[in-house]
Amino acid sequence: MLHVAAPPTTPIRSPGGQSREYSDRMNEASFELAPFPRERHDIIDALEVGMRRHMVHALLEFDVTRALQLIRAQHESEGYKLSFTAFLVASVARAIDGDKRLHAYRDWRGRLVLFDEVDVVTLIESEVDSIAIPHVVRAANRRALREIHDEIRRIQSKPAASEQRSGLLIKLSRLTPSPLRRLFFRALRRDPQRLKRVAGTTLVTSVGMFGLGAGWALGIVPLHTLCLTVGGITRKPGVVDGGIEPRDYLALTASIDHDIVDGAPAARFAKRLREIVEGAEVLAPSPEPGASPEPSRTSSGISPV
Repeated sequence: MLHVAAPPTTPIRSPGGQSREYSDRMNEASFELAPFPRERHDIIDALEVGMRRHMVHALLEFDVTRALQLIRAQHESEGYKLSFTAFLVASVARAIDGDKRLHAYRDWRGRLVLFDEVDVVTLIESEVDSIAIPHVVRAANRRALREIHDEIRRIQSKPAASEQRSGLLIKLSRLTPSPLRRLFFRALRRDPQRLKRVAGTTLVTSVGMFGLGAGWALGIVPLHTLCLTVGGITRKPGVVDGGIEPRDYLALTASIDHDIVDGAPAARFAKRLREIVEGAEVLAPSPEPGASPEPSRTSSGISPV
């Protein structure tokens, strides 16, 4: 990193006796030069390709009080704290399992390709201020939450273990000019099988992973049919069974490709995702055979005041 300071100046006095040194220094501020991260060129090209897509955005708010309580209880009893990102990855994969159109791709002939396995790509930051790794969690709909958690922690500690960090494509990207990279992204969207191998089938990204507080974000989605942008968690009053009590609410933005998914299935997906997240289905133990599952308090209609 190169630090540049304003050059020294020689006091010059005007006929009125006033010095111009101070005003010269005010006009020449010091600054520093830093290299532009090579990985950001890939991000810029992908965003440029995604600018013309027909995405619709839904601003959602889920009560995650029960999920946070179960995560804390597990931490106290078993000594490890589950990743909240892993919880969301497992939850969205289970919700997509109910309607595979939410992670379908169109091929070059316009046909829909609906995959059985939900491959969720999530951004993992291994170092502070580094470029997040878009790691693909394969078959998240068929894996246990703890397994997903362990994989995310492993990539955080050893980024090179992710194919998205050390694979052949990322190495070739450094040698490829921007127009060819953009052409590659456009061609990738017409080849569902290759797109699944490279970038998974759905995206979970987080802008609230570094702090608390409510907030939604509308992003550009270059490749995926569904993207969940995770905002912050805030505590505020909620109505529970006719009473008011403090609850934890998570802000989520669901961005969906309207060319593939219509409004009605998108609304059903959001409803199912709410049930899974608010009921903490991927955290709660499975009921005994023949036993009735414990009803979620959120299913009876919790709403923020």
